[in-house]
Amino acid sequence: MRMSLLTNSLTGVGIRDLKTIADWAWENGICELDVGPAIPLDKEQFDAVLGEGKVSVGTMIYCRNFLSRDKEEAEFHCSALRDRIRFAGEMGIEKIVCSTGVTAESFGGMGFAPEKSLPAVVELAKQFVELAEKYGVKLCYENCPMMGNIATSPDLWKAVFDAVDSEQLGLCYDPSHLVWQFIDPYKNIYQFADRIFHVHAKDTVVDREALAQTGVLQNGKWWRHRLPGLGELDWGRIVDALYEIRYEGAICIEHEDPVWEGTEDKVKRGILKTRDHVSSFFM
Repeated sequence: MRMSLLTNSLTGVGIRDLKTIADWAWENGICELDVGPAIPLDKEQFDAVLGEGKVSVGTMIYCRNFLSRDKEEAEFHCSALRDRIRFAGEMGIEKIVCSTGVTAESFGGMGFAPEKSLPAVVELAKQFVELAEKYGVKLCYENCPMMGNIATSPDLWKAVFDAVDSEQLGLCYDPSHLVWQFIDPYKNIYQFADRIFHVHAKDTVVDREALAQTGVLQNGKWWRHRLPGLGELDWGRIVDALYEIRYEGAICIEHEDPVWEGTEDKVKRGILKTRDHVSSFFM
């Protein structure tokens, strides 16, 4: 098992050169990158990194609403994902992390009805999977309830995987999102062992006092992301479960802790704290 780094937190503080990010990662014991959408699809930039043979690019990420009611927006994002699938295939990048898209029918009333988007999600997924199979790229749905997504819970993962029969389609497993949905973040590692292609490392803390005042429907201010080790997840248990299912991929640092954001120094310190905590459980 190895650590990787999602570039989003560094591009968020103005570092948008892939080589600069790769050099810093290598200097700090991180040998793989998960490249976010703020990094342009510039072959020269990628060649400059990959040609050194130090830091690899294992994954690219593009999570957007591919089924937006705004047809122009939806087609823009679909085109951008197709471009990334082709680019990844040409550059030898193994995986793309993405969302499913969600239709307008899933919204309304007091609840969210993701199953109403399922037919459209499956139809679109089959198109993306066909392209991914052509280019030898794996698609990984991140279980993040934001960014236009219905692949957020075990029942919906199963529904999508049952409908789209492809070994190229799996999960980017992010247990931090399961915490605030009150879904078991541990046993689903075993249940979906053959579908976990990638893992994101961050944590979540639930403010029970705030939750008692607002309930789950009113707002999302009763939870927030934290660095691994500062939230509710047992990362030793997660890493152990990943070893048990013989996961051989990377655990990717997705830094979104608001306490450690805002400056380059704070972001980098947050990344290194995550590296130290998660990798301490590696064998």
